[in-house]
Amino acid sequence: MRSIAHPGTPDSQRLFASPVRTRTLEGFLSSGQTLLRAVTEVAEANGAKSGAFRLNGGGFTSFSYVMPALSKSPDHAVYFSDTYYVDGRVTLETASVTYGQSDGRPWLHCHAVWVEPSGRRHGGHLLPDQVVVAEPIQISGVAMDGAAFTVCPDAETNFSLFLPIASSKAQLPESEAPHAYALRVAPNEDLCTVLEAFCQAHQIQHATILGGVGSTVGAIFQDGRVVEPFVTELLIRSGKIMRDDQGQPCAEIDISIVDYKGGLTEGRLAKGGNPILVTAELVLCPSKAG
Repeated sequence: MRSIAHPGTPDSQRLFASPVRTRTLEGFLSSGQTLLRAVTEVAEANGAKSGAFRLNGGGFTSFSYVMPALSKSPDHAVYFSDTYYVDGRVTLETASVTYGQSDGRPWLHCHAVWVEPSGRRHGGHLLPDQVVVAEPIQISGVAMDGAAFTVCPDAETNFSLFLPIASSKAQLPESEAPHAYALRVAPNEDLCTVLEAFCQAHQIQHATILGGVGSTVGAIFQDGRVVEPFVTELLIRSGKIMRDDQGQPCAEIDISIVDYKGGLTEGRLAKGGNPILVTAELVLCPSKAG
């Protein structure tokens, strides 16, 4: 399995998890506002400071984004490209959003797939305070209580990243099972393996993945296809943890992934071949079989 060497010291904790209670959130993002303001408006209307969301349909103007890129400095192992701008209306296909707090203010992390006016289908990391909603976009997912994704400095990667931080005002009683878990996976941990191990340790028989924003060191799919460029960003289109014929946890994670050379690839991740590049943020919701 490939790996990435970051300039800082790795934390001994490789999976950061906070139990949370969840509430379903559904609605539409209002046009004429930045993505950040539109998502915040819906979140605040639902009393949410943090959550994991899916966006579908609608479109944007004033569209700007960045791509994963090689780093030009020893301060980071990988970095972002310069900003790209697209003139005209961009049609959104889908996006995953981690919504939380940065210095006490709303912030979000969004990876998306879209279609440009030229017809090109592409993906990348949206700049949430710059892109503007052109027509209503469907938003769905969960608002979280008990913890919030909070931007914190990360000594290993030298980035500031979302971590699920428990709220001192909303601790879950020990006798009360959480609805879900807010998770952040650290670099060089295989995404499928770490989630399967977490479910095994917490006696979770079945679970659904909500949200899902992150990056891997290239990618290997179940059907054998390989994304060789090692600097990527991905969104989880759908994901679940089931039990296999031997009763062991089995992750089925379908993604869209864009690499630093501009390739957009989609499929189901193979277990054991997809180490995290910088981070992966998601909410894991225990569910009934099927």
